[in-house]
This record gives sequence, structure tokens and C-alpha cells, in this order.
Amino acid sequence: MVFITKITVYKFLLFLFFSCAISAQEVAILKYDGGGDWYANPTAVPNLIEFCNTTIKTTITKTPKTVASNSNDIFNYPIVFMTGHGNVFFSEDAIENIRDYLMAGGFLHVSDNYGIDRYIRREMKKVFPELSFQEIPYSHAIYKQTYTFTKLPKIHEHDGKPAQGFGIFYKGRLVCFYDYESDLSDGWEDQEAHNNSKEVREKALKMGANIIEYAFKN
Repeated sequence: MVFITKITVYKFLLFLFFSCAISAQEVAILKYDGGGDWYANPTAVPNLIEFCNTTIKTTITKTPKTVASNSNDIFNYPIVFMTGHGNVFFSEDAIENIRDYLMAGGFLHVSDNYGIDRYIRREMKKVFPELSFQEIPYSHAIYKQTYTFTKLPKIHEHDGKPAQGFGIFYKGRLVCFYDYESDLSDGWEDQEAHNNSKEVREKALKMGANIIEYAFKN
């Protein structure tokens, strides 16, 4: 496989070890450049981890790590989460790093926190110039894990558009899931953060659990 010659054997074996070792399950939040608030929704991923450990019996470390977009540490995590409201910028090192990570089996979840859309589309086009986001049909496995969804949960209104799930597929494998006009990560936050109802938060957490379950399996 050509991509293994681009990344070190150490990187590849390290990623393989962490993605296969259930007892060492960890997830991370992506820290990116550009001035956007990559640190938004601080209670979101910890709450999702707690939900997954309780409901789908994962054993994920309770506190997510933070990983820079250009850091080799990204290879330690089967899934990396990303959100924000503003600008995203990937340096050349970050572009190569994220591409290698996704090609080697990693998974990126991007949650549109309102305002990130044009930036993430621009930067992911740098990561995979030959690929584009495609809307994911509801027949796809990511919507049919422990929980079944026939539509993506709509957490916040934003511009009143329907919630959509977009993906980047590399050699037929979904490597990046992007929830647009949904704001799943807001739905994972503590109830008092956005005053979402219990029903809305539960739908968001269940979809988040599906994303984690899919990423760990694939």
C-alpha cells in the first residue's frame, strides 16, 4: 500500500494498536489553527463518552485528550472530534498529517456549530483534493448501529435548513462524518448550557454513540 511509505511504520503500528485494543480506548478533540474556537462545547465529548460507556458498554477514558492537527499523537486515537463557529486553517504539515491519519484507518467527526461550514469544506478539500463531501444516505451503517436513525437529529435551528450528514469516503470507507445544520455537539453538552430538552439531548447522544461505535468497528 502506497500510503504506508508516506507515514512511518511506527505511526501505523501505533494507530493499529490503539484502534484494536479495547482496554485502551481513547478519543480526542482536534485543536486547529485559523482562529476558530476549536475548544467550543467543553462538556460535549465528556458527556458523550459517559453516555457510550453506560449504554453501549465502551470503555473509553472519561476525559478526552486534545491533539493538534499537525501532531503525530493523532495516530493514538481511533476517532477525533472537531467543532467550532469560525475559521479553520490546516498548515501543510496538518494537511499531510490528517490525510495520513484518515488513510491509515482514522476517523474524523466534524460538528457544525454554526459558522464552520465554508471553512471546513475548504480545508478538507486540501486534505483530499480528489474527494468531496457527499450526503450520506440513511441506509448507511453509521445510522444503523445500536440506534437506528431515519433522519439526523436537528438540535438547533441555525438557518432553518434541514439537518444533513455529509461524508468523505476514501476507497469506499467513510473517513469523515460531518453533521451540518444539526449541531450534534451542542446536544451533547450539559442541559443548562443550551437548555435543550431531555428528548433532544438523548437523540443527539444516541447519534453520537452511533458515530463512535461505527468508528471503532471500521
